[in-house]
Amino acid sequence: MSLKGKHIILGICGGIAAYKCASLARLLIKAGAEVQVIMTPAAKEFITPLTMSTLTGKPVISEFFTANTGQWNSHVDLGLWADAMLIAPATASTIGKMANGVADNMLVTTYLSAKSQVFIAPSMDLDMMRHPSTVRNIELLKSYGNIIIEPAEGELASHLIGKGRMEEPENILKVLDYYFTPKDLQGQHFLVTAGPTFEKIDPVRFIGNYSSGKMGYALANEAAARGAEVTIVSGPVDIKGVNPGVKIVKIESARQMLEQCEKIFPAVDCAIMCAAVADYAPVVQHETKIKREKDEIPVIHLMKNPDIAATLGKAKRAGQLLVGFALETDNEDVNAVDKLHRKNLDMIVLNSLKDAGAGFGTDTNKVTIFTSTGRQSQFALKSKTEVAADIVDAIVSLAHES
Repeated sequence: MSLKGKHIILGICGGIAAYKCASLARLLIKAGAEVQVIMTPAAKEFITPLTMSTLTGKPVISEFFTANTGQWNSHVDLGLWADAMLIAPATASTIGKMANGVADNMLVTTYLSAKSQVFIAPSMDLDMMRHPSTVRNIELLKSYGNIIIEPAEGELASHLIGKGRMEEPENILKVLDYYFTPKDLQGQHFLVTAGPTFEKIDPVRFIGNYSSGKMGYALANEAAARGAEVTIVSGPVDIKGVNPGVKIVKIESARQMLEQCEKIFPAVDCAIMCAAVADYAPVVQHETKIKREKDEIPVIHLMKNPDIAATLGKAKRAGQLLVGFALETDNEDVNAVDKLHRKNLDMIVLNSLKDAGAGFGTDTNKVTIFTSTGRQSQFALKSKTEVAADIVDAIVSLAHES
């Protein structure tokens, strides 16, 4: 979302990783950016200008002027137009030229004219990557203020294993998205709960629910991208791509989640209770597996789990914001507002299992936000990443009202 309307120059050098630029350009366009591709002459041997032009909707620039018309391609105008310049893949040759001001092609000349932030995603074989000249040139580029998107380790074009693979397009997009995301939560500390809780019956069985944790982790990533220090207390989930600035505390049961939340909550500015906490737990947790008997059906006695949101609501101090979630199947608005007031929350996010694409396990959500000040905001079905941005926007607005 932060890339919407941004002007991005995508500089492509002559390396085998150039094939990834088709996906990279497509992701940038999908994120709402306007992309202008500049290719070195060697890059055209790896991916065609026609491919990149088709994906971006703009003619690819490679030379200083168009041969058949003499039209001049102004590197100065391009440098002024761009909100960011991304060079991916950046070869050892181009990195050397950029570091030392060797402006012998359109890409390097445009780089030297760029007024915006420059991102560089190196790609080369491991021996080239660790050669002293490359190491020095990359350090020089860092000292000029460029952001290096470090290459990954893995099998390279030479079939050697090591560092030198251009970072994957999805991760490069995250770097740019993070850069453009406003840092309106700088200095704030957020607590987020996510995922289900598992209430142990015996070593192989538990009481739980279908929560994937996607919504909670999207909220943690969004808050961290906007500058907050984020701690997430997470039930058992399988989620990758977490913002490196997010601290993860893993738990299993509701009581373990409460214990961690009570430790963390006093120091936070905002707590978002997004976890789907099991309402009940077995009174007895068996140390050995309950055997299946032929005619006997075991009876499991249950007890209520602690209400984490309500507990934190009682402990909330002035200036703290507490946000809850309500997943309802009937009387949705009434039940959500009742929970908002009963648990001393400042905001509650309602979603309904009646809405297709909302609820557990999906990549999308449809929410209505209620605040203690009486405001109600309803949103259309969106990706959970977009929903997280809407929720954090609402938290920021509510904090300004307080």
